[in-house]
Amino acid sequence: MTREYSVLHLFSGIGGAALGFQSALVEYRGMVGRFRTLAGIDVDREACIDFRALTGSPAVEMDLFTEAQYTAFHGRTPPDGWREVTPEDLLTATGGEYPDVVFASPPCKAFSGLLPSARAASDKYQALNGLVTRGIRLVLEAFTDNLPAVIMIENVPRITSRGAGLLADVKRLLGRQEYVFSEGYHDCGEIGGLGQHRRRYLLIARLPAKVPGFIYRPFTRRVRSIGEVIGPLPMPDDPAMGPLHRLPRLSKRTWIRLALIPAGGDWRDLQTIAPEDYRLLYVPRGGGPFGVQDWAKPGATVTGTASVKGSNAACVADPRLPDRDSRHPGVYRVVRWDAPGPCVTGSRFGSGAPAIADPRLSAGIGRNFAGSPGLYGVLGWNEPAQAVTGAAKVSSSNCPAAVADPRVWFDNAYRVGLWTEPAGTVTSGHDPSCGAITVADPRLGCICRNGLYGVQHWDRPASTITGARSPHSGTTAVADPRVSLIGLEDANDDHNGVWIIISEDRSWHRPLTTLELAALQDLPVTMPDGSPLRLAGRSDARWRERIGNAVPPGAAKGIAEAILPAIMNSEGRLELSNEGIWVLPREKDWHNGMDVSAN
Repeated sequence: MTREYSVLHLFSGIGGAALGFQSALVEYRGMVGRFRTLAGIDVDREACIDFRALTGSPAVEMDLFTEAQYTAFHGRTPPDGWREVTPEDLLTATGGEYPDVVFASPPCKAFSGLLPSARAASDKYQALNGLVTRGIRLVLEAFTDNLPAVIMIENVPRITSRGAGLLADVKRLLGRQEYVFSEGYHDCGEIGGLGQHRRRYLLIARLPAKVPGFIYRPFTRRVRSIGEVIGPLPMPDDPAMGPLHRLPRLSKRTWIRLALIPAGGDWRDLQTIAPEDYRLLYVPRGGGPFGVQDWAKPGATVTGTASVKGSNAACVADPRLPDRDSRHPGVYRVVRWDAPGPCVTGSRFGSGAPAIADPRLSAGIGRNFAGSPGLYGVLGWNEPAQAVTGAAKVSSSNCPAAVADPRVWFDNAYRVGLWTEPAGTVTSGHDPSCGAITVADPRLGCICRNGLYGVQHWDRPASTITGARSPHSGTTAVADPRVSLIGLEDANDDHNGVWIIISEDRSWHRPLTTLELAALQDLPVTMPDGSPLRLAGRSDARWRERIGNAVPPGAAKGIAEAILPAIMNSEGRLELSNEGIWVLPREKDWHNGMDVSAN
């Protein structure tokens, strides 16, 4: 027998939590319990499109701001036709059905430590924070005739400090409806068996009239490494995986920074590096220009533009020398200086006429060479010149026509002036190498946080996936050891592009693709029809923001599988478990201002 329970996802995003709840399946006392998604509610239109595509469930675009909150956040009054959402609108969104569970994940931007505290305290972001209480108030009013058995609020850990007053309001609202609750922190990586550590806050409230028994904590699982999660995916930029698997195009300077930072480090490691100890070594793929392949070994990949001068070797060391009776026995033949020459023909070199290994050039330069004394001559800068002839030329002259000029590194080349001192004379130089003024500007304009330009270990879990993941804003690169599989066509671009630089640890320190971030967030890398993951819109920054804001499905599944047995245990039987208890079966005495149920 199967029992189905309904769930409403508030501030649903692209549907990560819904995917987790939908996949939860629990057997309890001969019955099978599962969840059904009533709807996802979010203000982001593209997130709603993603929710429908990924979960197959309804998504309702709904702005939960009050008019005052809308004005404070957007800096303008609402447009014509906009109105505040009412409790009746929520009931309409669920099709008139009362949910058994409400899972809310309000916007966390202003609670996160990534936002400076001064900005977080502004009216704009305080309005955003207000959605925490606004959302719960709407839920309690909309479903007051049949309250949800469980209500949950998921957010970043810092909500307990930056949003302490809001959480206190929420607890009062829940207490008035006789909910008992517990709040605390968990690692989504441990609950969901993810490839990242993701510490989150969770308030879980239980209505004793519907759920009289314990709610136990979810089981913990092993946190996987980055390589375990993204290793099975094709290499970045594989067109078969769609635009989300495209590598970010970075400047050469950024690629070099990533290559120099050791795995597990960040921008602070650059301060300990001596630049003069490093140089870039060009290692061509497949032999490179004019590459000659070994006859006895497998050939390099054959490309559509293979040529002798191309990036893939197109020559081979062929041991099958032509016989004397072959059609062209003397093609590109070089004859020894001390051996008899072959029959002289009228053909050109390459069609029968031989070449000779003349030893007199290498042995004669400057000593026995029979050219003019001034041939290839280099004059000293501090010495008089010889007579200038009318045919002065470096390679064919009877007088030296070159000079050792010491003025290559003139005083202003690459000079960096101090910010606190006067500048040198302004010249027409257009580049630092030819005199253009450079200054040591102390106005960096940003705060270098921990993790900036961070490079993660391939065989360890990732750090928390956030909504603004780029090398310039956090730890978003990985030391990929699969260097033998690299085959990007635009590698080593002179401008923004993809530079393949193999670091000292023999791995490629590269940014994670958007698809790989989705995989680490436990989102599916393919759509229900088997095609590569697609998200609404065309902005990679928006894709990454929605991925970073998503609840990992694996973690949501772990939470759902902990709630299902408690809901199914309608009689409140005493159940034993090795896991800790989430919500104790005791009520709160809010009249005396005491919270006696939080464990």
